[in-house]
Amino acid sequence: MRVIAGSAKGRKLHAPKGQAIRPTSDRVKEAVFNIIGGRVNDANVLDLFAGTGGFGIEALSRGAKETYFIDTSNEAVRLIKKNLEATGLGDTAIVIKADANKAIKRLVKDGAKFDLIFLDPPYRISVSFLNAILFTLGHHVLQSDGLLVLEHSAKIEPRAVEGLDVESTRVYGDTAVTFYSKKDQRGLQ
Repeated sequence: MRVIAGSAKGRKLHAPKGQAIRPTSDRVKEAVFNIIGGRVNDANVLDLFAGTGGFGIEALSRGAKETYFIDTSNEAVRLIKKNLEATGLGDTAIVIKADANKAIKRLVKDGAKFDLIFLDPPYRISVSFLNAILFTLGHHVLQSDGLLVLEHSAKIEPRAVEGLDVESTRVYGDTAVTFYSKKDQRGLQ
């Protein structure tokens, strides 16, 4: 695992031991950022279920203004901090150890808004819980012209969630990535 482009290009990211944390492959990450393009410049970013922080760190390296990293795992939080230190990108990062549901409620309460949201939940997450998260993020945390990027198992068919449109889904082996924008807004041009 490495940073693909930007100020930290080529820096290796620390990976977890075992299977508890499933980092996004460089191939998938590069494809996602090729699709997103310049939208990352000066963006406020949320990396939820952050794992190693790969998506958020890539965003910071490519010019994001600030990134919130949220994960419930002690190991994930340790890896995110280690990777931020290794890349020198910690000054514009906020790392929060919290359950996704509690973290989202806090973000809503604080009035936080994000231009880009990366969501990489465990593949075993229930569809109803995932849809509830997508609904809350789409209605309360995603900017009106923002983009939500969901990494998920290719076996799951993404569906529209009230207030969000599915713009596209790309499949990379066992992994799929679905791009959502707010209804009546087109995030990918």
